[in-house]
Amino acid sequence: MRTLVARLDSDGDVLLAGPAVRAAATAGDVVLLCGPNGVRAAELLPGVTRIIEWECPWIAFPAPDVRPFDVEAVIALVHGVRADVALVLTSFHQSPLPLALMLRLAGVPKIVARSDDYPGSLLDVRLTGDPDVPEALRALEVARAAGFELPDGDDGGLAVVAPPRTGQGHPYVVVHPGASAPARTWSPDRWAKAVVALTAAGHRVVVTGGPAEAELTAHVAGACGSDLGGRTSLRELAGVLAGADAVVVGNTGPAHLAAAVGTPVVSLFAPVVPAARWAPHGRHVLLGDQNAPCRGTRARECPVSGHPCLDLVDPAEVVAAVEEVTA
Repeated sequence: MRTLVARLDSDGDVLLAGPAVRAAATAGDVVLLCGPNGVRAAELLPGVTRIIEWECPWIAFPAPDVRPFDVEAVIALVHGVRADVALVLTSFHQSPLPLALMLRLAGVPKIVARSDDYPGSLLDVRLTGDPDVPEALRALEVARAAGFELPDGDDGGLAVVAPPRTGQGHPYVVVHPGASAPARTWSPDRWAKAVVALTAAGHRVVVTGGPAEAELTAHVAGACGSDLGGRTSLRELAGVLAGADAVVVGNTGPAHLAAAVGTPVVSLFAPVVPAARWAPHGRHVLLGDQNAPCRGTRARECPVSGHPCLDLVDPAEVVAAVEEVTA
């Protein structure tokens, strides 16, 4: 059997699709359809046989133009996959139906997804309702509705292929200040103060970030931290996170990557999306006011002056949370 699994968002979203992918892989090949911001994570998922990359105009931000050639090309690619079944994995605010239409045009005989909207003939198995459960479990429920189940001994947690060893030594704490949505992370000066506080508490601090975050990580690392901003691939970052005692991070992909390699997380979590769905798996501590006025807005930029849900968190609370998760 060949299963097409679609998750068209970013790295963190793709990592959360991992349990569903592993369940589908028990029945045969898994082809993962993902966006350009999710390819790096897709390459780390156990069970993936092939990756198809497509920048989806109703998912990507900023959204690309809708071009008939692009749509026709991805339909042709999917047709060539000859999938027996497709799992369309979406977040609670996304509709699976536009993609389901394309998959139907590509000849996929069975399509499974969660949809509150009437799907007509676009879905063969439709899950309804929107349970307030972790995102990874929500995706796994779609796989189970298609008849797949996790293999024996698989607890349904996040997982990636074995990361490489790093030369960071031990022990250390990782601080990852960046996020694709500024509302979902601490302000840069607060991060910098946390690095100073962690260092004063006796921790060696490694600051990580992507190539576009080099200026941010240099500021946050200051004179106390080791700056790895822009110097690691996602797979290498997994190795750095795996060797850490703890990871301090906002609500962004590396929080889920840390969980996938078994490292406890201190999460500066803004309530713009619900923690019940998006908090890190495994051992973690959430910091931030989960009842702040921005709650549930899905805002990318903080809609409240002063970013109070996170910026009222004191760096000393981060130090205490690191001590808690590493105890």
